[in-house]
Amino acid sequence: MAPLISINSPNPLNIRDFVVNQGQGVKGLAELGLKSLPTQYIQPPEERNIAEAHHGSIPVIDVSSWDDPEVAKAVCDAARKWGFFQIVNHGVPIHVLEDVKDATHQFFGLPAEEKLKYSKERSATTNIRYGTSFAPEAEKALEWKDYLSLFFVSSDEAASLWPPICRNQALTYIESSEIVVKKLLEILMNGLNIPEIDESKESMLMGSKRINFNYYPKCPNPERTVGIGPHSDVSTLTVLLQDDIGGLYVRNTDTMNWIHVPPISGSLVINVGDALQIMSNGKYKSIEHRVSANGSANRISVPIFVNPRPSDIIGPLPEVLKSGEKPPYKHVLYSDYVRHFFKKAHDGKATIEFAKA
Repeated sequence: MAPLISINSPNPLNIRDFVVNQGQGVKGLAELGLKSLPTQYIQPPEERNIAEAHHGSIPVIDVSSWDDPEVAKAVCDAARKWGFFQIVNHGVPIHVLEDVKDATHQFFGLPAEEKLKYSKERSATTNIRYGTSFAPEAEKALEWKDYLSLFFVSSDEAASLWPPICRNQALTYIESSEIVVKKLLEILMNGLNIPEIDESKESMLMGSKRINFNYYPKCPNPERTVGIGPHSDVSTLTVLLQDDIGGLYVRNTDTMNWIHVPPISGSLVINVGDALQIMSNGKYKSIEHRVSANGSANRISVPIFVNPRPSDIIGPLPEVLKSGEKPPYKHVLYSDYVRHFFKKAHDGKATIEFAKA
């Protein structure tokens, strides 16, 4: 084991070794009792400066009646204008949401050597990844976050390889949210004048899923770093479960201000990803968002990324081009798009340029 990090004068190599190689993560770093932020996490001023939350917020939609035309209109309007909205009365049981939040805390409460079994270098499969920050090898400044990422292939693989302490809760959350995802996609496709989602289209819209457990430890200087830097998701849709602490900010594309997304008990945050922006030919917007660091408490979140299959070719859907409008996006292999996203640091909306015609 590397020598304990000096709190007053951290050694960059020891920081990285402790956090990444030893699997301690940012959680382990925070638990050293740091009085100030290690230099590796200090973001440039333009990256960390989130002004006070501006007035207004993303729409909150009661979806207790999925067949209500007003619900459909609200969902499509939010996807066009905001790219983000919260849903309440969605039907996913509250105990399922609470169980998966508890499981997140339980996983990150494991000893480092247990979590390290699921790291890139040691995981039994590339479908399971425990890590820290976003892309440590590509980032000039690290993000104040640890994560466990689980790509769903089959229930059998999950049962045999996912961490036992959280696998059942993760699987139940994915299964319970399936109807919500299908209903939202039906509404959004109807909004593009696509009345039915056939089998091939359903596969492209939601052919694969990834669930992340995100852990943001209490930070000694939250104003100098970020939990997650500005980015848009590469998914079709993302279904996000927040805890009650808050810290998610969304870019208002009209004002370019950052708007805080306040936690609402029992709600799910939905956002459009790049894949849906491309498939809708820009009708629905994937929007920049970010997560602030927190100086008072440990925060967690649990997103489910609903994606095309890695082998799918994505591009504007034929139905949205019937009027003759020119597509700004070309057709790309989805796995190439995702690979491009993950090989670099978070950089706002820059990933979408990869698919520009």
